[in-house]
Amino acid sequence: MTAPASPQHPAHRGSIFVEDGEIISHEHHEGEQHILWVRAPLCAEHARAGMFAHLTCDPALPMRRPLSIMRVNRQQGWVQFLYKVVGQGTRLLATRQPGESLGVLGPIGQGFEADPARPRSLLLGGGVGIPPMVFLADQLRADPAFSPLAILGSEVPFPFRSRPSRILVPGLPEGVIATMPLLEDWGIPTRLTSSQGYAGCHDGFVTDLARYWLDALTPAQRGEVQVFGCGPEPMLEAIATLARDYGLPASIALEEYMACAVGGCAGCVVKVHTPEGPAMKRVCVDGPVFDAAQIYPGPTA
Repeated sequence: MTAPASPQHPAHRGSIFVEDGEIISHEHHEGEQHILWVRAPLCAEHARAGMFAHLTCDPALPMRRPLSIMRVNRQQGWVQFLYKVVGQGTRLLATRQPGESLGVLGPIGQGFEADPARPRSLLLGGGVGIPPMVFLADQLRADPAFSPLAILGSEVPFPFRSRPSRILVPGLPEGVIATMPLLEDWGIPTRLTSSQGYAGCHDGFVTDLARYWLDALTPAQRGEVQVFGCGPEPMLEAIATLARDYGLPASIALEEYMACAVGGCAGCVVKVHTPEGPAMKRVCVDGPVFDAAQIYPGPTA
């Protein structure tokens, strides 16, 4: 069935679903990171990159938790999430076992929109901001017109075993060769960054490595770039600065504490700079994807 929609939110009527999901698999990784597969056919069918779901973490905990969607399989009806334990809810979620059920409310929010006129997609993900970039990469690889590059960063061990990339990325520093195997197998060039000294990773931020790549492009090639990002707030602000410095459009997915996640409580509002002036927007349904320049307009705004 669909979640109730009020007259104030008609755009979301019939687009958010409530399901009793079944846990298919639950992987546990270093740094209290977990990858969760849930059978939720309605969410899987309608989800797009950048959207999230509101999950019931435990029967004893009434409040749900929002998790970004990392992958879906529409034919098999499953949704995949990568999350990190940060509080009581996700700590309880980490104890859940395959075969158990949990409530799934989703998909929720506005997803990423890739512009065909800018087929060089630069995907920047940090920490638990990696999932939307993986989902977006999966979407883009279905269209041969797009040529995505993913740069992913983490300050804890990555929740996958990296390996040396076989895909050349011009302009990057020598020795930066670590890649995410899943994206590499999809044919999407990917590089990893961290300040923790992990083998093959760039010692620095994702935006630092992105500048090497952008500087290696011709002006005409840079005119084909569109930036996408998700991660902690300082990283998102750095992405907005990067896009402004190179004159590129950038879309970012925000992370915010949410109570209802369907626009009713207005507990996740952020200030958005619009042509008409500042406005307060709800991250859950007006986002989580926003124009980076509207969230971080720069010093002259």
